[in-house]
Amino acid sequence: MIVIKAVIMAGGEGTRLRPLTCEVPKPMVPILNKPVMEYAIKLLRKHDIKDIAVTLAYLPAVITDYFGDGKDWGVRLNYFIEEVPLGTGGSVKNADKYLDSTFVVVSGDALTDIDISGAVRFHKDKASKATLVLKKESIPLEYGVIITDEQSRIIRFLEKPSWGEVFSDTINTGIYILEPDILEYYNAGDNFDFSKDLFPKLLEDGVPMYGYVTEDYWSDIGDLNSYKQAQYDLLAGKIKLEIECAQTGNGIWIEDGANIAGDVRIEAPAYIGKNSVIKGPGSINAFTVIGENCEIEKNTSIKKSILWKNVRLGKNCQLRGAVICSGAGIKNNVNLFEDSVVGSGSTISDRVTVKPGIKIWPEKKVEEGTVLVQNLVWGTKGTKTLFGFRDVTGDINIDITPEFASRLGSAFATIMKDDATVVVSSDFSAGAELVKNSLICGIQSTGIGVIDIENAIMPVNRFAVTYYRADGSIHVRADHYDANRVHIEFSNQYGANIDRNTERKIENLFNRDDFERCNSDRVKSIIRIKNFISLYFKDGAAMLKNKPEIRSRSPRVVLSSRSTDVIGMASHYLESIGCRVESDYSLNRYSTAGEFLDYMVRQVTASGAEMGIIMGENGENLILIDERGRVIEGEKYIALICLMLLKMGEGDTLIVPYIAPQIIEKMAEGFGSKVIRTKSAPSSIMDKMLRQSSTDRSSYLQYILNFDAIWGTGIILDFLSGAKTTLSRMVNELPDFYYLKKEIKCDWKDKGRIIREIVSANRDDNIEMFEGVKISDERGWAIMLPDSERPVFNVYTEAQTEEFAQELSVFFVEKIKNLIKNNG
Repeated sequence: MIVIKAVIMAGGEGTRLRPLTCEVPKPMVPILNKPVMEYAIKLLRKHDIKDIAVTLAYLPAVITDYFGDGKDWGVRLNYFIEEVPLGTGGSVKNADKYLDSTFVVVSGDALTDIDISGAVRFHKDKASKATLVLKKESIPLEYGVIITDEQSRIIRFLEKPSWGEVFSDTINTGIYILEPDILEYYNAGDNFDFSKDLFPKLLEDGVPMYGYVTEDYWSDIGDLNSYKQAQYDLLAGKIKLEIECAQTGNGIWIEDGANIAGDVRIEAPAYIGKNSVIKGPGSINAFTVIGENCEIEKNTSIKKSILWKNVRLGKNCQLRGAVICSGAGIKNNVNLFEDSVVGSGSTISDRVTVKPGIKIWPEKKVEEGTVLVQNLVWGTKGTKTLFGFRDVTGDINIDITPEFASRLGSAFATIMKDDATVVVSSDFSAGAELVKNSLICGIQSTGIGVIDIENAIMPVNRFAVTYYRADGSIHVRADHYDANRVHIEFSNQYGANIDRNTERKIENLFNRDDFERCNSDRVKSIIRIKNFISLYFKDGAAMLKNKPEIRSRSPRVVLSSRSTDVIGMASHYLESIGCRVESDYSLNRYSTAGEFLDYMVRQVTASGAEMGIIMGENGENLILIDERGRVIEGEKYIALICLMLLKMGEGDTLIVPYIAPQIIEKMAEGFGSKVIRTKSAPSSIMDKMLRQSSTDRSSYLQYILNFDAIWGTGIILDFLSGAKTTLSRMVNELPDFYYLKKEIKCDWKDKGRIIREIVSANRDDNIEMFEGVKISDERGWAIMLPDSERPVFNVYTEAQTEEFAQELSVFFVEKIKNLIKNNG
């Protein structure tokens, strides 16, 4: 008989769970007073798996001291400690001498009741070398997404996708059934990950791998919300795991030795640990867990809170959705609100209020009467996701306080190298300058250098990064629709927006309050640059090849923007190169963009101007109107600037977003040029263009024409003057193309399912999954792309005729609407 063995991966630090995991490793956080890893051991034992390897890294003695050799649980435990980080695969490889037959890999920090025996049978029936246990997840962004064919064979992996990369809602649970020979791909001591390294190699080599989709319960206890929810689910009977404690009432579990006063009201479900004392009167509301040896004084109310062992709770306290770690002392008249955490051994004095989401690290003391509105270490509460599509946005002194901004600056600086320098700027509003100054404080506290170019717009900020060879930048601007709202935008060493991986690093550091700090001798003085904008104007003009022709022609332009600062800067620059500028400040008076465009068309045609120019309030986006009144924006503008670059001889390689019209490839063919398509996020497009800008003028011109409205307008006028042509003639030269974009409202939780069903229904079609799902036929193509910021689906179509484009658009829009309506 073949003995199935198991590996429990128990090396996790649980950084996102801190301060819960400051003194215990993640597998040892308690679920109903038992370490989460204990449930994994009992589940394996239930399925007759008794030989278990345990891989350890962080605080290994806490685990070995508790479980010993495993005999108290009817299993045999063998421990394998990582001296250096080895990754999920490397840690299991570290135990390969122990693994001589089929084995199961489970996580020591996930709670599940999965049918392991059923998964093993599936593995054997499929003659699989690696079987991954999968589960459907409505919002799969924080997990590895797996795609299988009709026979359950795995055909694609994707780690922690963006919405544009989501092709399925089937995720990897981290539970595997494996054959030992797959570990031969690596050597002992190699650092490798199962899902990022080994499994893609197996897929590439055609090794049979299958996905076993389970409907059983599984929760990755990765953050405070999932930690609490797992306990609530176990209390609610949603998990097929035994609670080893007698019920004294329907849904009330009380361990031996607990002493509860008769006038204490307990609402089910609730769990009370052994030898705990609860004095009355008082109330224990539903979904409360109290650890062993706790003492709770009278007139205290606890709702949906979790107390670890040896907690002392005084009189007249209120706990609402809080977690209190072992040995903490809470005195009288204390209020702890939702998602607050008190670390092990900490003391909360009388009449303290801890606001929602605030975390107190171990062994700290909060003084009497304090209203705690920031983490005790140094900061205010954090949220899991800070970044939207391209920036951090919020209301001043509500979402974005000086303390918040300082922490954000520290988090950004912490990911930098020690001798790094960061450029900072803000627009001309007082609120943005307040936030900028707070960001600077946070950056300085880490020992990183700061260059403050003071007031600017984002393109000027990006230019300063390359001008000073800085390592990144931050720009703050007020929202032109809501003056109390600000946007904080970050760039890398090329001046391009930071990518999602960098955003995640900042978010993780921010949420953990895990920042570099320096002594006073390492704090660098701020370098303040006065009138940096003049350098921006000078360098922009130096790029132009046909300034005499511009001055001779003296083109008349009508200029507008929501930002008066952008209008002022742009008019100064354009006049300096020889243009006659008519500035129009009326944009903010129009309720819709369409109404204003109609107005601008009339202004341009009536005034006899060569061009109308509408610049975005951030100084990046550009809409043009030719002398005949035709509006050039969006995909038409992209096609126009590509044609100009080709005619300039600066378009050997055109870089365009994936969703741009394919007419660009046809134009490029005529000039012997090639087209590179990137993801549609601004960070992806900018990074591709700016990485090559120091050696490739063409790439830099493409960046300018896409993301710098002021310099971009100068480049366009320079080309038109040198070529002795007009904007309308250039528009006439564009080949005909038919392109549509539609939006469909879609709940966040449905996005992954809909993408999966679209992929499944169109497997046999001409399908691409570079970004969203692209389906092509003889008429044209359609891209279905979940929006990154809003609960909508975007549908882009291009076809040979307007009728075909409309057909494709209607077909796929209706398809998505039906999938939403039918809910699978």
